[in-house]
Amino acid sequence: MTIDYDVVIIGGSLAGRYAALAATKLYAKVALVEPQINYGFIYHQTFSEIANILKSFKDAAGFGIHTSHTDIAEKCHVSVAWQEAMQYAYGVAENIHEINSPATLAALGVDVIVGRGEFQSKPNLAFAVYDNDSKSSDSQSNFSSQTNILRLLRGRTYLLASGSSPTIPNIDGLQATGYLTLNNIWQYLTQPTIPQNWVIIGGIPQSIEIAQTLARLGCTVTLVVKYPYILPNIDPEIAQLLQAQLEVDGVRVLAQTLTTQVRQIDDKKWIQAGDKAIETDEILVATGQTPNFASLNLAAVGVKWYKHRLVVNNKLQTTNKRIYACGDVIGGYEFANIANYEARIALNNALFFPRLNVNYQHIPWGIFTHPMLARVGLTEEQANKFYHHKVIVLRQYFKSLTSAQIQSETTGICKLIVLRNGDIIGATILGATTAELINLIAFAMVQKIKVKDLANLAPVYPSFSEILVQTAQTWHQQRLKSNSNLQDRLEGFFHVRRNWNL
Repeated sequence: MTIDYDVVIIGGSLAGRYAALAATKLYAKVALVEPQINYGFIYHQTFSEIANILKSFKDAAGFGIHTSHTDIAEKCHVSVAWQEAMQYAYGVAENIHEINSPATLAALGVDVIVGRGEFQSKPNLAFAVYDNDSKSSDSQSNFSSQTNILRLLRGRTYLLASGSSPTIPNIDGLQATGYLTLNNIWQYLTQPTIPQNWVIIGGIPQSIEIAQTLARLGCTVTLVVKYPYILPNIDPEIAQLLQAQLEVDGVRVLAQTLTTQVRQIDDKKWIQAGDKAIETDEILVATGQTPNFASLNLAAVGVKWYKHRLVVNNKLQTTNKRIYACGDVIGGYEFANIANYEARIALNNALFFPRLNVNYQHIPWGIFTHPMLARVGLTEEQANKFYHHKVIVLRQYFKSLTSAQIQSETTGICKLIVLRNGDIIGATILGATTAELINLIAFAMVQKIKVKDLANLAPVYPSFSEILVQTAQTWHQQRLKSNSNLQDRLEGFFHVRRNWNL
């Protein structure tokens, strides 16, 4: 069989485009098959920034800044011109799109095919791209029944980076009443004004981000989650602090609550959440994501999967050793940096030899709330299960920072999980500039920098980086408090020293 490409990437996600670009830099011949990519997350990030700026204007009086009209003494009313904000967000999304657009990738040598397709096992492994009109995206029929083949792509290896679609829970009346998802919420909000009352069903990072953004834009928001805390995989202490911030911003959080029924009554939607009936203008469903692989004919080529993820090994190979996968299709939360990391590992294994293993221990991820929450490595609970009595938990609050006081960003905590030998095995941070701080901790973990070395840094003053040093310095304090013999020796030393003649 003639091999046309070193790797064929089945895309539909930014990780797919990232992998295609990386392959060209290695001088590989690559094809990228993808339908249209959804840039909803860019819209959300942009509107989140607009919401934070709006809140800053509203909080300006706390800094002694007062605005008024030039002709009267009445204070200015700060509001968002929604269509102008949408136009700005659209411009940002277009700029991001241009960086790795199909045209840009094609100019760099990627053979870009816009469309859908599926694997073919006979006579040889290949990926068939068909006419979009000939088959719907959710069809699971065999390729042999299709006649409108546009191209047959033969690759030495294949990389699945087809992303995911929103999972819709089975709630009585939801389909009939109507709802929005993470895929279409920002496209829906193109009218001059946005709905004022929202119920968000779900406990994933994106649902929490959007809840806060809508609340800061002046909407009434109820967030319904089925877990005791807003996120099940976050340190409970920090989850409670983030939930408190959401409630300060105006988000009503109903934790450990199930949505059982949805109804349309006149022009209003009603949700039964636990024992509460809630009237709302709009419903956003954000309970999770379903990988986009149902239409790829994977069973015919020996690729196995569970309900919400493909089966892959540590090298990101599927059960067909020529087919690799990365991103949402292999499960987990939807984080771009993790998907790109997986794409790098999978691509190198696919193009050369399968020798690289994924290691998530040092890969950070973050939730873009305000303040931001980010994590790397183990939580306190996970560390205690693995290491038991060897774990030391270090914590410091942002209110101790001069920068936090100056900028009124005192809500926050830095929590380091270390072993008694000084190894850093995890961190969770909630606070300002968290994205940069967690990256530093991840770097320290990769380089095996001990917590005592972190404590000896001398960051610029004032800066938020001081929180890392202050937290690390509590390691010495905790060790000293737990060592009574050392305390006695130190007290004795200084007692003798004070009586020395100078």
